[in-house]
Amino acid sequence: MGAPGAGTTCLGRALAERLGCPHFDTDDVYWFTDDDLPYRRKRNPDHRRKLLGEKLNSAESWVLSGSLCGWGDVFIPQFEVVVWIWLPASIRIPRIENRERQRYSDARLDPGGDLHLVFEKFKKWAADCDGDGGGLRSRKNEMAWLENLHCPVLKIEEEMEIGEITEVVLGVIRI
Repeated sequence: MGAPGAGTTCLGRALAERLGCPHFDTDDVYWFTDDDLPYRRKRNPDHRRKLLGEKLNSAESWVLSGSLCGWGDVFIPQFEVVVWIWLPASIRIPRIENRERQRYSDARLDPGGDLHLVFEKFKKWAADCDGDGGGLRSRKNEMAWLENLHCPVLKIEEEMEIGEITEVVLGVIRI
């Protein structure tokens, strides 16, 4: 988990591949992602917990990426290790821009595009996570949430290539 654009989903996929287990992302249960205009409609917390519970119970082991602070606290006892990644917005926002342009196209994200306003709002929210403007997804709130976990927490606050960060995390998991 960590700041939007810090690489949590990429790390989750890489770890799952290396560990030979499924990867799940909280965005897939938090949002109705099949909408024509994605990331606009949130599922209610009970629905999220039901969907995520089904996914986690479908496998003996798994890697979960994304934030579930508050709504998904019921899953905390299942965590063996939590990795928290934070990078400054000056690194994260360009990553987000690149990712979303690859995913949706310039035409949809540029002024006049059907996703332009959602995209601009998302980038502002992602940058605000460095302070207290991101709500539950603020750095301050995530740090407080991490203090209540009963498993090892690895905090990474430097930019690394995905292969390098994967090896760091695997070193902790295999202790």
